[in-house]
Amino acid sequence: MIEGEYQGFTVEIHPPGIALFTFTHPERLNAMSIGTRRDLVEVLKLAQLDDDVRVVVLTGSGKGFVAGINNDPSVDEAPALAPDLPPRRDVPINLYGQLVHFSHDSIRSIRRLDKLTIAAVNGYAIQLGLSMVLACDYAIAARSAKLGSATLRMGWQPDEGGHWLLVEHLGVKRALDFLMRRRIVSADEACELGLVNDVVDDDQLLASAMALATELAEGPQVAMRLLKRAVYNAAHLTFDQAAEDLATKTVISDHHRDAIDGSAAFREKRTATFNEWLDEPI
Repeated sequence: MIEGEYQGFTVEIHPPGIALFTFTHPERLNAMSIGTRRDLVEVLKLAQLDDDVRVVVLTGSGKGFVAGINNDPSVDEAPALAPDLPPRRDVPINLYGQLVHFSHDSIRSIRRLDKLTIAAVNGYAIQLGLSMVLACDYAIAARSAKLGSATLRMGWQPDEGGHWLLVEHLGVKRALDFLMRRRIVSADEACELGLVNDVVDDDQLLASAMALATELAEGPQVAMRLLKRAVYNAAHLTFDQAAEDLATKTVISDHHRDAIDGSAAFREKRTATFNEWLDEPI
């Protein structure tokens, strides 16, 4: 069970298998330390392997979802999952390693999940925070939320992979405009651009995200996880490659007991009974 308190966030499990990650440093708009990013990567790996988790919801406390990074090692109170980093010199090669193993992995760990993910964007989602939103499968924003990269305001690169995610969502020309003009947009404009799926009143954000999570968690988990991966693969494959990829997944999902009961339920005009396999003892 992954419920608990970690560096910079907590995890709660809600029925039917929703893991709610809440970032817990509102005083810094949930800007993430290295310790928070390390723990987040490890706990998301455990969520992938935990049958009690079907859907992951990410949200923040206070006025920030995640407003970038904070590399001060003194800001985390909870015990770390991994030991402290060894001392390192301030040289370019060490910055490279920090980016690849901490900045990139935070985003990669979200996108690698086969289980569906939802960002409930409660406030500022800036730089790393924006990339986390874009890495999730769904994003619902509170009406007061603000989203942007804006790293060029400091002369920095969107070095956690944010440029790739913006190209995926916006295309090259609009991604260039978004980055070069250092835009921070409202929730409504983010929805118009396709950066989030929906915008709701602030006091309805978590309820809306949990309602969506419940709907997704009650669906046939095997077929949904395979289809999620197939859709992401399809964005970078030819038609024939994507069709072949889905065919290999179909021979798994079509013979799963969820599909067997789903087909019978369709014929018998009743509601299918999915995910009974998740209720069986391990």
